[in-house]
Amino acid sequence: MTKDRGYPAPPAVVEHARRFSTSGDRPAIPRVAATVLLLRPAREGFEGYLIRRVAAMAFGGMYAFPGGGVDPSDSTVHVDWAGPEPASWGETLALTPAAAQAVVCAAAREVFEEAGVLLAGPDPSRVVGDVSDEGWEAARDDLEQRRTGFAELLARRGLTLRSDLLLPWSRWVTPEFEPRRFDTYFFVALLPEGQRTRDISREADRTLWMRPGEACERARAGELTMLPPTLVTLSEVAACPDLAAVARAASARDAATAIMPRLDLSDPDRPRFYLT
Repeated sequence: MTKDRGYPAPPAVVEHARRFSTSGDRPAIPRVAATVLLLRPAREGFEGYLIRRVAAMAFGGMYAFPGGGVDPSDSTVHVDWAGPEPASWGETLALTPAAAQAVVCAAAREVFEEAGVLLAGPDPSRVVGDVSDEGWEAARDDLEQRRTGFAELLARRGLTLRSDLLLPWSRWVTPEFEPRRFDTYFFVALLPEGQRTRDISREADRTLWMRPGEACERARAGELTMLPPTLVTLSEVAACPDLAAVARAASARDAATAIMPRLDLSDPDRPRFYLT
């Protein structure tokens, strides 16, 4: 599926676009968000982790990566930090240090809330192991229900956020016709050794690990429904022969310039998204 051919638009998205075009409404202000494509080695190459959003959610029924909106506490509280400092992240993402900290914290927090994977360790050189026991699950649930904050959770466990485990990849903005819009920073991260993903999110009804190239093929065949940000990201990662190549590619990418897909409705039988 090439950029010139465009990307299929799901019926619900087309409905939103047509309703918006006749409503006279002003576009919603995008909420800053972060999402993480988790990767792990496989027998042949590597796999990525996908979740399917429940129907009641924004973009319900779509396959995506764990992620969500930035929480106010992500930038206003102190968190033990390893890896590039917020100021360095700010240069990479074209944000202030506080805003960059919020995005990185949101990425780490959301991947723990939605996939049970914690990108933190007891010191800057290590990562915590299995976090799937009852104690950790209770802590994760408290975080998801906002009974505790991410920095508080890490402090109680004596852990440091490993920002160096997150690799910046891209930035996507939801088209103006959507009632709920996001300005989302995309990251990739390797699944830490000793940890495993878990189907625990209240916002997903299915999860799967799949080679990025296979996921793209199944999306083209109509077996998996994805919006352009997910499909394009998987296609880009699939072009890398191994995980080391993914890391090298991430270091050279522009993760600050926003991409907003354009929906073409000129052919009512074949609505398509385009990136230019």
